[in-house]
Amino acid sequence: MEALYHQTNKQVHEVQSYMGHLETSDKQSVHLVENEIQARIDRIFSNLERLEILSSKEPANKRQNAKLRVDQLKYDVQHLQSALRNFQHRRYNREQQEKQREELLARSFTANGTHKKILDVANMLGLSNTVMRLIEKRAFQDKYFMIGGMLLSCVVMFLVVQYLT
Repeated sequence: MEALYHQTNKQVHEVQSYMGHLETSDKQSVHLVENEIQARIDRIFSNLERLEILSSKEPANKRQNAKLRVDQLKYDVQHLQSALRNFQHRRYNREQQEKQREELLARSFTANGTHKKILDVANMLGLSNTVMRLIEKRAFQDKYFMIGGMLLSCVVMFLVVQYLT
């Protein structure tokens, strides 16, 4: 039992060191490291099952201590398992966000998307093409009136500030 316990404990420490490698590994090898860690954790669980059986066969005076040691190893391995799951969940979320970001950046936007919809709605309402052209011409002229008004307001504010100081 002692040899198996020390071997399993050594494997737990190896998995802990692999968890450190998991954080620093690149995107291509992260899956390989995850699979390796999961395989090692599975082997540790099988060792723990054998250790539980062996600890129940220990003499009565050593049985309690052996069960405590096995339970501590089991707790450590469960903690490693949950840490691996958390890492995989964070990686999955990060990959989904990157994928959505790439899709958003790859999407092409057209400036006339809204303008086309307005024209379609106007045609449905039965407005004639001449009325639509007048509306477009008015919108074009209104843009210049707005820019002129903003410039005039800035000039007036500048003159007021100059006069008051």
